[in-house]
Amino acid sequence: MPNLACSRSRALRVAALSASGLLAFTLAACTSGGQAGPPSPQTESLGPVGPVPNGLDKFYSQSLTWGDCAPYATSADARSSFGEKDLQCARLTVPLDYTKPTGTTITLGLLRRKATGDRIGSLVINPGGPGASGMESAAGLVPQIAGNALGQRFDLVGFDPRGIGASQPEVKCLTDAERDQQRTENLDTDGTPAGVAKEEAEQKDFAAKCAQRTQYGDAMLANIGTRDVAKDMDVMRSALGDKKLTYLGYSYGTRIGSTYAEDFPGNVRALVLDGAVDPQQDAVQSLVAQGQGFGKAFDQFATWCAAQQACALGSDAGAAVKNFQNLVRPLIDFPVQLADGRKLSYDDASIAAVQALYQQQLWQPLNTGLTELTRQRGETLMKLADLYNERDGQGHYATTQDVFTAVRCVDDPPVTDQKVILQGQKEYEQAAPFLNDGRAPSDARDACAFWPVPNTTKPHEPNAPGLPPTLVISTTNDPATPYQAGVNLAKALKSSLLTFNGTQHTVFLQGNACVDKAGTDYLVDGTLPAVGARC
Repeated sequence: MPNLACSRSRALRVAALSASGLLAFTLAACTSGGQAGPPSPQTESLGPVGPVPNGLDKFYSQSLTWGDCAPYATSADARSSFGEKDLQCARLTVPLDYTKPTGTTITLGLLRRKATGDRIGSLVINPGGPGASGMESAAGLVPQIAGNALGQRFDLVGFDPRGIGASQPEVKCLTDAERDQQRTENLDTDGTPAGVAKEEAEQKDFAAKCAQRTQYGDAMLANIGTRDVAKDMDVMRSALGDKKLTYLGYSYGTRIGSTYAEDFPGNVRALVLDGAVDPQQDAVQSLVAQGQGFGKAFDQFATWCAAQQACALGSDAGAAVKNFQNLVRPLIDFPVQLADGRKLSYDDASIAAVQALYQQQLWQPLNTGLTELTRQRGETLMKLADLYNERDGQGHYATTQDVFTAVRCVDDPPVTDQKVILQGQKEYEQAAPFLNDGRAPSDARDACAFWPVPNTTKPHEPNAPGLPPTLVISTTNDPATPYQAGVNLAKALKSSLLTFNGTQHTVFLQGNACVDKAGTDYLVDGTLPAVGARC
């Protein structure tokens, strides 16, 4: 079964951005303000605070040395945003394996912007993925919170979960050249026995490379999942000096939040979970639900496009799916040559469309890219595909896609029944017909079927007795994490549900005054929106 990111299967890559791509890009791009000299190192010893699990005293009581963030930057966006004033960074030490607290340790990167007023505590954020940098996202959020109650009352803290970004060691599976090559192959278009065998060989090779190229190998991969990230957050809470955790999680970050709520309900002060991953859906159910979300989003894009003066898909929204297919399917056999020497593949064009459906501000670039394609040009679509895949102008890739697969392969049981895989692919293409390439769907197993370590968790209904009131935000036409997933999570956690009427992936602190006020009021003073509240 495609794993939603690393596999070249269209079904899998559709979900990869559910945390990282557009949200992280948008937030990181919003930073502003004057440059300042690097802060002098400052060591704080604030823990232990709250209950300490047996054997973990040294981790819960550790000191944090805050200083210049520049050494933590692992991307061009990070280098730009980490130089902003009022930012501090530190390293948190945690066990590689929580069952062996005296064994190998790893470190997590933390970024902080301190409260400017009467401090309540820390507001810890995670942008999702799995695989996105919380440090970069926190830096990007500073302009949104600097002048309001959140910036005044909370230290804004972003962290790179284990294996990600500035955290060490980093999960690494493919080289930049291998990633470029992977994008040209269109393997997911070939459902023949030979094509399936080739794809599965590639997936098996990918899994082996993850173990070979990641420090500590199988041990790191076995302890990379949400189970362990939630434990890391409790260590962080104590080291930050917070008796209770205040947390904001987007997309996959909602799974981290709900897992923390189950494991440490008594340590929660407040949780805002925006763009929920349905905690009970298995991989196939999640795949089909995402197909429905992206199918609806494409229909809305088509309606918008048809009303424009010039729409690459024509003035009849009802014909948009067919016209899109006619534009991109030829790329399977005849990719478009670009000026930089690369070629726009069918996969790239499809993922460019998926990327654009995350936020309405990318609808115009998508229309521009499709118009260019009618003239055998592919620069704009390739830029959108690069954004999704996190490839910078120098040809370097972030490791988000690698981490995405690594986490998903231990968070969920692998799908190995090829009949189930084939049925899921069929239902997905029915739900999102614009992504149907016209060939027989593939029943190839993804990398998780060949993963070197077993899964550590599985989908289930969260059970968090004693959890204080929490807030779930769900968007009616969220393409990546459909609205019903938020309804289900809110019910399971007995949370309040705030509905946002819109077409985008996540919404809090992205400029909607109604949502921003509701979330801020809750985080600051615990005031929840009225039952049935909508924005």
